[in-house]
Amino acid sequence: MKVSILLENGMFFEAEGFGAEGTAVGEIVFNTSMTGYQEIITDPSYAGQFVVFTMPEIGNVGVNDDDMESKGAWLKGVIVREYVDKYSNFRGQKTLAKFLQENNILGICNIDTRFLTKTIRKEGAMMMIASSEIHDKNELEKILKNSPRIEEIDYIKEVTTKEKYIHPHGAWDHKSFRYKEKNTDKRIAVLDFGVKRNILNELTEAGMECLVLPASTEAEEIINLYERREIGGVFLSNGPGDPLILKDIHEKIKKLLKAKIPMFGICLGHQLLSISHGYPTFKLKFGHHGGNHPVKNLLGRHPVVEITAQNHNYNVPEEIKEVAEITHINLFDNTIEGVKYKNEPVFSVQHHPEASPGPHDSKYIFKEFYKLVK
Repeated sequence: MKVSILLENGMFFEAEGFGAEGTAVGEIVFNTSMTGYQEIITDPSYAGQFVVFTMPEIGNVGVNDDDMESKGAWLKGVIVREYVDKYSNFRGQKTLAKFLQENNILGICNIDTRFLTKTIRKEGAMMMIASSEIHDKNELEKILKNSPRIEEIDYIKEVTTKEKYIHPHGAWDHKSFRYKEKNTDKRIAVLDFGVKRNILNELTEAGMECLVLPASTEAEEIINLYERREIGGVFLSNGPGDPLILKDIHEKIKKLLKAKIPMFGICLGHQLLSISHGYPTFKLKFGHHGGNHPVKNLLGRHPVVEITAQNHNYNVPEEIKEVAEITHINLFDNTIEGVKYKNEPVFSVQHHPEASPGPHDSKYIFKEFYKLVK
C-alpha cells in the first residue's frame, strides 16, 4: 500500500507500507543497532515515536514470543529501507508485518533511510505524520500542526502496568533457549514507567526478586514496604517521553529520597532522579539510539571504556556534579552517562546495562545495586 510522509520541516515523501493501515503522528528518531529490531520495537521507551532503522534490511528473522520487551508495541511506526517478509529463523513465529498489524503500528519501507537519518542528524529529531489513507500534503500538514507534540503527552499512563506483580524468572539462557529459574535472596520494588523485561530479568539474575508496581503507586505505600522490610530498595525504570512534564513523579521520588531508601535508576529513572534533586534535564539534538555507544567508566584506578546500548533524547546537566559524583561519560559527545549521589544510597545510569539488543559490557551494574539493597 502507498504511504505518504510529511516531516515537520516540510519534507514530503511517498513510500510503501507493510504494517497496519491508518494515520499516525509522532517524533522521528533513528536507531543504529545492527540486530534486535523486535526488542527495539517492543521497548515501551519508544512510545510516541517513529523509529528509522539504519540497518537496511529488517524482518529477516521474524518475530517470536521470547524476545518481547513488553506485552506489545508502543511506537507510532517503523521505517526501513527494505522489508523482508519471508523470515528465516528457527525461533521465528510470525512475520514482522503480521505483528505490526496486530498491534496497529505503521510499517513503512522502500524509502531512503540514509537520507532520513542524515536529515535528523542535521536538523534534529522532529515531529512527523504518516498515512496510508491521506495523501494530500496540505491536509497532512493541517493534522500535524494541530496534533500535540511528544513533549506534551504523558505516555507513562499507557505503558505502565495496571496491577502489581512479581517478575517470574531470571535471564535468558542461550544454551537451553529458555529463561533461568529465580535464585534471589533480596527483594526490591520496581516503579514501572515502561520497564523492559530484560531489565527485570537482569535484576532477578543479580539476586533481587522484583515486585513491579504501577507508576501511580503512592510514595507512602513504597515507604511502608521499606519500613516493614518487605523490600530493600527501589528501582526506577526506563520509559518514554519528556521527564520534565511528570510533576507528580518528581514529588514521589523526592519523598523516597527523604526516606533514605536505596535507589537505582536507568534512562528515564536516571533523568527523574536528577530533576528530583533540583537539576532539570535538557533535550539532545537527535538523541542516542543504538547499540554501539562508547562510555567511559570513571570508577576505579584505571578508567574503562564500555560499549553500550542507548535509547534516550534527554540528558542530565553538568551542574549535577554539585550533588553527585559523575561515574560514566559518553565518548561520542561527553554527555553524562552515570552518577552516584553524595551522602545518599542512590545512583543511576543513562545507558542500558541490560542491552537487549546490544553488548553486555555494563551488566555488572545490576550487581552493584544488589550490594546496595538491604
